Amino acid sequence: MASSPWSHTRSSSVSDDVDFEIKGQELQFVEIELDPGESAVAEAGAMVWKDATIEMSTVFGDGSGGQGSGFMGKLLGAGKRLVTGESLFTTVFTHQGQGKARVAFAAPVPGAILPIKLDDVGGRLICQKDAFLAAARGVSIGIHFQQRIMTGLFGGEGFIMQKLEGDGWVFVQMGGTVVERELAPGEELHIDTGCVAAYTSGIDFDVIRAGSVKSMIFGGEGVFFARLRGPGKVWIQSLPFSRLAGRMLAAAGSRGGQNRGEGSILGGFGNMLDGD
Repeated sequence: MASSPWSHTRSSSVSDDVDFEIKGQELQFVEIELDPGESAVAEAGAMVWKDATIEMSTVFGDGSGGQGSGFMGKLLGAGKRLVTGESLFTTVFTHQGQGKARVAFAAPVPGAILPIKLDDVGGRLICQKDAFLAAARGVSIGIHFQQRIMTGLFGGEGFIMQKLEGDGWVFVQMGGTVVERELAPGEELHIDTGCVAAYTSGIDFDVIRAGSVKSMIFGGEGVFFARLRGPGKVWIQSLPFSRLAGRMLAAAGSRGGQNRGEGSILGGFGNMLDGD
């Protein structure tokens, strides 16, 4: 495939070792190239286009191939997805023809699609519960519970996050610009709770109070920060979807529609004078 900032050449793994290329800037999509018999798994509705030789099927669970030993195994896989807020079903795209074939998947929000080879990060990635976009067949999609009550209540993603396991490629979607940080053992990083996009299993995730009472009330940065302690990798997103949605609702006004006071020096008072 053509070269790009994110492209991949083939290596050996248990999961299907797909080739791929990520295209676009703010609204990206990933184009996956399959050999005959290879498959990619994706969230329902993520596909942009596919070659005709790629057949699409809907499966119960995460489509990893590891829960095909009976109904209870499939039910367990589907239950994990339901708990994280995803659909009970995933879509599997399998190349049934000859030569190469391609299928493309798009992120639903402005931001970046990050390709991560799971065996490069210890075989496990913890991420926000709506981060998964697509993966090579063989990657398992599970759940990760925050064990500390305070972290679960105020950690930005609640008690439940996604756990991606295996040795293949996963493609996760993150909002805005994405920064990767490598933390040494004992090194700490304080992050806005909603901006924690993903981290490796060696990271200790907790929450701490954001300074003094005055800072918490008037600082505009929330009451708590996420504290991540190494060793491991952390991925930070600059624009969580919840923040984007909140700004859109605020701009639309309490009753929706156009905010005619935008840009006015009167601000909210101008809205009242206008009858908004």
